[in-house]
Order: sequence, then C-alpha cells, then structure tokens
Amino acid sequence: QVQLVESGGGLVQAGGSLRLSCAASGSISSTNVMGWYRQAPGKQRELVAVITSGGSTNYADAVKGRFTISRANAKNTVYLQMNSLKPEDTAVYYCNANVRPHYSSASRDYWGQGTQVTVSS
Repeated sequence: QVQLVESGGGLVQAGGSLRLSCAASGSISSTNVMGWYRQAPGKQRELVAVITSGGSTNYADAVKGRFTISRANAKNTVYLQMNSLKPEDTAVYYCNANVRPHYSSASRDYWGQGTQVTVSS
C-alpha cells in the first residue's frame, strides 16, 4: 500500500504565501516524478508543477515565477512554495507521485486526497 498525505492548504489574502507538503508512505521501492495539480470549481484538473527524482522541474505558465516545487528524496516528500498568490489560484490542490512499490516491478501514479487553497481578493 502507498499513501500520499498532503498538508498546508488554507485561506490567504491575495499577495500572500502558502507552502504545501506531500509525503508518500508505505511499501515504496522508488519514487520517480512527483508533482502538484489543481482543480478549480467547474474546471478540469490541471498541472501546476512537477519535479523528477533528479530535480528537473516543469511549471504551468500561470505559476512560473511565483511557485517553486522542491522535494526531499530521502523523505519521499514534495513541496510547493506558493508566493504572490492570486484569487485565480483558488482550487483544490492534489499531490501526485509515480511510485514503484516493493511488491511490484511496475510503477504507477498515486494521488493524494487534495487540500483546499483559497485566495481572497
């Protein structure tokens, strides 16, 4: 079993900052790409940022220069530092990790339960 547990969401005023964390736990052999996605009401889930085990990153254009993704490989944890938040960043943020469990030769994607981020104007 592999679980992803997110924390750090909340309510913040426009221009403020939040830091999200997501820890993967369970029977993990290796963790490959980790990332954050978000889904606003009435919209499809979209990529926010991803990071490889080697530290390469990719960001959605809407968050470039404001958000920073990082990870602690030894802790199977990924972080999202969100600065200069805007009301349009309001969404449920989901953690995603591509994980190979000990009991399998194949990797698959796992998702966290989501954490609400609300930015007031």
